[in-house]
Amino acid sequence: MLLVSVELVSDYTNKSGAKHIPDGIISFYSTVPIELRSTMPAPTKSSPRKPRSLTYAGSGVDIAAGDKFVGSIGSLLRRTHGQRVIDNPGGFAGLLRLDYNEQLFKHNYLDPVLVACADGVGTKVHLAIEMGKHDTVGIDLVAMNVNDLIVQGAEPLLFLDYIAVHKVDQDVLHALVRGISDGCQQAGCALIGGETAEMNDLYKPGDYDLAGFSVGVVELKRATDPTRVEAGDIVLGLESSGVHSNGYSLVRSIIKHAKLKLDKVYPELDPDRTLGEILLTPTRIYADSIVKLLRAYKVKKVISGMAHITGGGLEGNLNRALHDKVDASISSKAWTVPPVFEFLQKHGGVETEEMRRVFNMGIGYCLIVRPTFANAVAQRLEKSGETVHVLGKITKGKGVVKIKDT
Repeated sequence: MLLVSVELVSDYTNKSGAKHIPDGIISFYSTVPIELRSTMPAPTKSSPRKPRSLTYAGSGVDIAAGDKFVGSIGSLLRRTHGQRVIDNPGGFAGLLRLDYNEQLFKHNYLDPVLVACADGVGTKVHLAIEMGKHDTVGIDLVAMNVNDLIVQGAEPLLFLDYIAVHKVDQDVLHALVRGISDGCQQAGCALIGGETAEMNDLYKPGDYDLAGFSVGVVELKRATDPTRVEAGDIVLGLESSGVHSNGYSLVRSIIKHAKLKLDKVYPELDPDRTLGEILLTPTRIYADSIVKLLRAYKVKKVISGMAHITGGGLEGNLNRALHDKVDASISSKAWTVPPVFEFLQKHGGVETEEMRRVFNMGIGYCLIVRPTFANAVAQRLEKSGETVHVLGKITKGKGVVKIKDT
């Protein structure tokens, strides 16, 4: 039995100018098995045994396959690049201008602040691996980052990815990066770097994990400030595309408990799509709609707060947009909970309170808006393709979210 431990760390830029491709750092430990030793010539007095030479191939790293993968992703990166990206062949990092060079597009920042965040997709990747569908979780990865970023009022600028795998599989990696590229296009940010780590002593065959990192910019005086939230403000909710990327440990427990099949169509849930397809629906990216909205109100500060609804649900995320003198009073009747949540709740026997604590329940993003502008803001968001619901209003309180079933 051959015991091999390989770690391949690489960025996505090579000396030939292909974007986001690496010099590799490889460390390995290998023991030669008895079976291999038996095929070696027996030592003689005239020909002493020579030490076996270790190689990349012997350590489990296929350089040719790596080069092929690198060559396949250049166009996926370039299609996310705008005028701010600076070409940097052979560089060890990506370069991007804070503002445009062209006067027509310049934002002319007076006090620009960089906003940065990092996030992953969580155990949703297990479903992607089981379904053999890898081109959507990259969109999730971008969404989980940029949806946090825009809460601060920031415009997404750039994105970096980290992919950890048991072993490089060109088709899987290409699908993952294609999804990340798709997400960056939706979010309006540039994919300018990344890293792939091959670690077969940490991951099982076929396993992988994803992490993303996003950077944006906001004029300091336009950044979100929870102290601006006032009693009487209106809470607007934007519909989610489904479960998004939180709560999948519970989702998978429900699937196991109820013996559900990912490749089966459940008519009460959806007459056309399988359960697996529904659960792999990518997280909705709100960046384009929110950035356009914020640009429409450059002078008046009509939006007093925002929240990305992730793990913790409305109560655990909208409260972060409040200060300790106000509450958010929300009506659960303000929107219709999507079928996927009712399906999961029924088959898992999950209490409603627990469902609300874990999942977004159909609302993926919230805005707190001055009451006189609530209708106008809702109309602008709807023109951008969002489905908007008036969830409730801000009242005097202690900084908590109260969901009422009325």
